[in-house]
Amino acid sequence: MAQQDERTAERTPGPWDEAPDFLAHWVVKTARRREMTEWYATVFGARVVHEDSELTFLSWDHEHHRLALIGVPGFVRFLFPFARYRRKIYGVDHLAVQFLSIEKLLDTYERLKGRGIDPVWAINHGPTTSLYYEDPDGIRLEFQVDNFSTIEETAAFFGTEAFEKNPIGTMFDPDYLLARLRRGDDPADLLVPGAGTPPGQKPRTNKKTITWKTL
Repeated sequence: MAQQDERTAERTPGPWDEAPDFLAHWVVKTARRREMTEWYATVFGARVVHEDSELTFLSWDHEHHRLALIGVPGFVRFLFPFARYRRKIYGVDHLAVQFLSIEKLLDTYERLKGRGIDPVWAINHGPTTSLYYEDPDGIRLEFQVDNFSTIEETAAFFGTEAFEKNPIGTMFDPDYLLARLRRGDDPADLLVPGAGTPPGQKPRTNKKTITWKTL
């Protein structure tokens, strides 16, 4: 495995004329608009590009907006007390965002931990090393870095015997992985499944990684 190289531009030309160019934004109906705004400001460095009595538009890059929050009355969340758990059983499970290096992923982990925001799941899937977070409404976001230098190599891993035997991955201790980075270990070595398992501990793999928290 190798350190992640610079990814190509988001609007890369290709033979996929029928597909969209990129994911532009998502929209959430929420009774926690202030908490959601503050969370995305902390996690993504999001800025408010528009706000009124009903809507908040947020962006964190070149796009005019990446997330829109539609405010609903606070009592609505009490009408659907188990809404945040729906994704554990049915429907959209999570959104994934890409990081270009394991260093940036772990720097983000360290920064957010200092703000009291911890991942609900840390797992090396084989193709990616991923940290899963949940926003105040329980929407799950995967922060991932590819474990191979090119998109082609990462895609090829899905066809390997290793992925067939363990399609879910190997859990890791992000603090241990961060400690390895800080002591000067080669970042490429941190992308290998099992690299984040502290000495003396047995790696938890595949279906053994699934709990109510990680589901």
